[in-house]
Amino acid sequence: MFADFLKRLTQPEPDPLDDGDARLALTALLIRIARADGDFAPEERRQIESVITTRYVLDAEGAAKLMGNAAKLEIEAPDTVRFTRAIKDAVPYEDRLGVIESLWSVVLADGVRENEEDALLRLVANLLGVNDKDSALARQRVASAL
Repeated sequence: MFADFLKRLTQPEPDPLDDGDARLALTALLIRIARADGDFAPEERRQIESVITTRYVLDAEGAAKLMGNAAKLEIEAPDTVRFTRAIKDAVPYEDRLGVIESLWSVVLADGVRENEEDALLRLVANLLGVNDKDSALARQRVASAL
């Protein structure tokens, strides 16, 4: 279903993603982080829905459709390195900080910070070019908002 998207994504020098593809890739990344510990908790699912509804100004139907497509893409997607690179290429640094906040909001949504989620988020932050300090500050902002 996503063969063309994934082919473009895995090219040595992929083109920047258009808005629709960037939304799909980010939502799939949110799902990947939620599944990192082997438990896609209902709180994590609700948090992802909240993030995409707010970020992309979607109604419930639009959010459900994006979540469904992103869940399928996440399963078919290549390794996290290439997947994240496409997001980095498509999103300015300031907005990548927002991506990191969104990822932390999913990790913290179920009230448990699992080692697998932490490790994947550290990797993703690094791949997105976000330093450890900015990622830690993003986590603190999210934790205080919860």
